[in-house]
Amino acid sequence: MTANEAPVMTAMEGGVLRLTLNAPSARNSLSFAMIEALRTALRDADADRAVRVIVIAAAGHVFSAGHDLKEMDAARTAEDGGRGAFIRLFEACGQLMQEVVNHRCPVIAEVAGVATAAGCQLVASCDLAVAGRAARFATPGVRIGLFCSTPMVALTRNLSVKHAMEMLLTGDLIDAARAAEIGLVNRVVDDAALTAETMAFAAQIAGRSQLTVGIGKRAFYAQREMPLAEAYAYASTVMAENMMAADACEGIGAFIAKRDPVWRDQ
Repeated sequence: MTANEAPVMTAMEGGVLRLTLNAPSARNSLSFAMIEALRTALRDADADRAVRVIVIAAAGHVFSAGHDLKEMDAARTAEDGGRGAFIRLFEACGQLMQEVVNHRCPVIAEVAGVATAAGCQLVASCDLAVAGRAARFATPGVRIGLFCSTPMVALTRNLSVKHAMEMLLTGDLIDAARAAEIGLVNRVVDDAALTAETMAFAAQIAGRSQLTVGIGKRAFYAQREMPLAEAYAYASTVMAENMMAADACEGIGAFIAKRDPVWRDQ
C-alpha cells in the first residue's frame, strides 16, 4: 500500500500533525480499516513528543459519511447474522472517540463538506472544530431505521439536550452557521481559507506549553463529569500541582518581566 492509498495520510508542520481521512471514493466512511488506521495514528502521535496539536481533515468533498453501510450489510451473511461484526465495529469506533478525547494533544476537526452519523460523531468528539461555510452536519440514522445511538454519546456531551435530540430525531442536515450556533463547531470560515485558518488556530495552541495544555485537557474532561463541589476540589488540586511546574514558574515570571516565555514543557 502506497502513502496515497493509505486510509489515513499524515503530515507534520511546526508541531501540528495533520491526519487526513483518505477514502474519498467511499465518502471517507469510518470503515473498520479507517477506524483502526486512525487509532494507530493517534497512538503513534501520543508517543511522538514533537506532536503538540492534531488536526483531523479529509480528502475530497465529504469529511465523513459515517460507517460504511455496504461493509455492515455484507456482515449479515455470517452465521450470527452479523451481530459479532457489528459489536466489534461499534466498540472499535467508541474506543476511537475515547482516544481522541483522552489524547494528550488537543485534537481539531477541519470540516469541509458533509459530516454525518459517525462522521458527525468524530467532529463532536474532537476538542475543537473549524468548518467551511459549505459544511453540513447530520445524524440521519433514524431515517434508515438505525438510531444514531453511538453518535448520541458525543452529541449529548457537546450540545444542549434539546439541540442534540433534534438532530437525532429528525436526521436533518444543518449548515455550518447553525452548527456553530448550537456549539458543534467553534468557527466557520470561508471554504477557500479553511486549511489556512485551521492550521493557524492549531499553531496558536501548539505555541503554548505542552505540559500545561495536557494538564488542562485532562482536567477539563475529568471535572465535567463531577458534582460541583467535587469538581472544584479536584480543579484546586490540579491547579496547585500545575503551579509547581517549571513552565508555570517561567510563564508567570515572563508575564511579570513583560517578555515572551520560553517553554520547556516541564
